[in-house]
Amino acid sequence: MRKLEFASLQVRDLETSKAFYTNKLGFEALETKNPDAVIFKYQQGEASFAIRKPLGNLDHKELGTGVALWFAIDEKIEDLQAAFLEAKVSISGEIMDTPFGKTLNVIDPDGYKITFLEAK
Repeated sequence: MRKLEFASLQVRDLETSKAFYTNKLGFEALETKNPDAVIFKYQQGEASFAIRKPLGNLDHKELGTGVALWFAIDEKIEDLQAAFLEAKVSISGEIMDTPFGKTLNVIDPDGYKITFLEAK
């Protein structure tokens, strides 16, 4: 294998999650003919992923445990944190210095951890 081609997250409520990713995190939803999925890109960048209706029954299942998607950003992580706080996004912890750069984690409506990276 050479690379991860695409990622999608199964969500409990497609419209709630779509609103979170577009209105609170700033992702742009692409036009699609699939009523069971929403594909996103981030501020006209290269990152692309999807959310979709469940492929099976998700009752009594923890969705976000152990999953994290990382997105590199061009802006300062502190500015992004301020925007997320203003939008009332659930932030997990503080900005962290890592070997890769500064990171900030947010939690989506289904418990998925979304990590934003200001690379070194």
